[in-house]
Amino acid sequence: MTGTLVKTIRRVVSVSTLALASAAAAADSETTVFMAGDSTMSIKEVKDYPETGWGVPFAVFFDDGIKVENRAMNGRSTRTFIEEGRWKGIMDELKEDDYVIIQFGHNDESEHKKDRYTTPEQYKANLSRFIRDVRGAGAEPILMSPITRRYFDGDNTIKHTHPYAPLVRDVAKSEKVEFIDMEVVTREYFQAMGDRDSALRFMHIAPGMHPNYPVGVRDDTHLNQLGAREVAQLVLAELRKRKHPLTERLRKADSKHMALKY
Repeated sequence: MTGTLVKTIRRVVSVSTLALASAAAAADSETTVFMAGDSTMSIKEVKDYPETGWGVPFAVFFDDGIKVENRAMNGRSTRTFIEEGRWKGIMDELKEDDYVIIQFGHNDESEHKKDRYTTPEQYKANLSRFIRDVRGAGAEPILMSPITRRYFDGDNTIKHTHPYAPLVRDVAKSEKVEFIDMEVVTREYFQAMGDRDSALRFMHIAPGMHPNYPVGVRDDTHLNQLGAREVAQLVLAELRKRKHPLTERLRKADSKHMALKY
């Protein structure tokens, strides 16, 4: 092997090593926002569109230094999220100064669904465990109550359908954690729209209108793309009210968008 060839190989190896080291350093400096929750937050399969979890549009709000890892999963409660190793998966990757958004309740409180039901006492204990685990890793938990279900009663108000929402508030108070009461925020938001307009944000599709739902669907729990985007915007608005550090890491608007008007 000639000396010139050896030098070339060494140069290539050196450049490759530096590139790998640079990539590793960039990964270490990246802040990750993990999302732990249920179907109202999760990424959907194409077969379920236009159902959309609010975590999907939320993920594109931030600059390139923020990575959003949406680990929410359909049908999961705090109990099954732990039992299936999903919480461990987050903890194995969690770094100091990362964030974990925690929002459960829809499935925990479903007493008739034994595969996911969690008692009130265990639900609170699981939320407290999540918060303490995150803090123990040097990261920050953000606790949320579940988003509202869209069930209107006779006087044009949305019914309270989350018996576990007060339990989240109790945990937030006892753990002194950053807390966004999304049950209240979303209930007031959709209630102000009224029955007709709020239905446009949920999974209401007439028969024959969408190939994924040939016989139609009327679902007042799960959001469509519009509803998911608006709920994500509500989360961002709440973070802004609190002057949360994540709001300093939003992506910069395209200059041409600054000339637009509303």
